Amino acid sequence: MHVTPYLFFDGRCEEALRFYEETVGAKVDALMRFKDAPDQSQVSPENKEKVMHSAFHVGETEVFASDGFCTGQSEFRGFSLALTAKDDEEAERLFANLQEGGEVRAPIAETFFASRFGIVADKFGVAWMVLTES
Repeated sequence: MHVTPYLFFDGRCEEALRFYEETVGAKVDALMRFKDAPDQSQVSPENKEKVMHSAFHVGETEVFASDGFCTGQSEFRGFSLALTAKDDEEAERLFANLQEGGEVRAPIAETFFASRFGIVADKFGVAWMVLTES
């Protein structure tokens, strides 16, 4: 069995994918637009270029993403993505990249369980817990 996070950006998926490529080194593996769906009866003309499904990797982890219903009202509540850096320098760099346009919820600092740990919600509202491998 395998669990894959699936994020719905409600109209900003392509922007999010580019942001994650730049900030955390994500690699986009697949991208399918609504215009590619065999049944176009429920696809509005303004959403044809939106992302119906995508898959990307951050390190070894695969994440799925979509524009969902394209409402422009994405909400990411009740979860965080934990991003484990190889060292303190990488953790601080990743945290700084993700906080661009976002909100720091817990500044990155040394803790009893990691030499660096911090929580940031990126500009899309996705919460990231950045920590250093122990």
